[in-house]
Amino acid sequence: MERKRMKQDWDSRIFDFVNILILIIFTLIIVVPLWNVVISSFATGQTLAKGDFVFLPDELSLNNYKTVLRDDSILRAFFISVAKTLIGVLTHVFFCAMMAYPMSKPNLKGRKLYSAMGITTMFFGGGMIPTYLLIRSLGLLNSFWVYIIPAMLSYYDVIILMNFFRNIPDSLEESAMIDGAGFWRIFLRIILPLSKPSLATIALFNGVNQWNDFMTARLYITDRSLYPLQMRLYEIIVQSQTTNAQNIGTAVAQTTTKGVQLATIVITTVPIILIYPLLQKYFISGMMVGAVKE
Repeated sequence: MERKRMKQDWDSRIFDFVNILILIIFTLIIVVPLWNVVISSFATGQTLAKGDFVFLPDELSLNNYKTVLRDDSILRAFFISVAKTLIGVLTHVFFCAMMAYPMSKPNLKGRKLYSAMGITTMFFGGGMIPTYLLIRSLGLLNSFWVYIIPAMLSYYDVIILMNFFRNIPDSLEESAMIDGAGFWRIFLRIILPLSKPSLATIALFNGVNQWNDFMTARLYITDRSLYPLQMRLYEIIVQSQTTNAQNIGTAVAQTTTKGVQLATIVITTVPIILIYPLLQKYFISGMMVGAVKE
């Protein structure tokens, strides 16, 4: 019996050691490239010209970030990205909640038809060319609102909110109606404040998508003043590749462009990294509630 217990303890220790080792390996796989990107963005052009893996540069420099911050087009692109993310998240969350609230009521007339129409949009789309023709017919080409209006509604997010709204007791709404509150007042004063976890989940999903969105600008925007940060980063990378292909400029000049790329990547990533921990607790609870379906 004692020998069996010792064997079990030994097997448990080996199992724990293997798990810790695997966790360390996966952590290094994720952390090391991120560290290389961040620390390389502070490296000088001479360091990047060597083409070696940068773990800790001999000399730290802020020249790459100064170049980025001095570029008016990058600052304008950053402002466009922030504006479209904030406005896009607010409108998306509000419209999804506004649709999900009546859809969560079993006595809504035509509810099954609306559900079928919404589910259809989750599996089928018009395609790139018909979508482009629709955007053009709506007059949204080269317009800031092309970032906002097409992304206002997602039926997947509506389903998550519907399942959350069903868990709110009907007695709250009934008591509010007795006091003379209408549907809009109930929705704005009772339903939305009680739905912070699910709303934060939807906001996080949509915020990340809006911030990282590149194809919308690539397809529908030709006015460079409306380019978001992702599109500006794409331009920097393409210009760098073109310069390298044509062998124009010195090696230091080319690697300085690479440093600007890395600095722009860091600036692009930092806002999402800072916001995510603030919404993490709402994200977890919101996903647990939205995953349960009656």
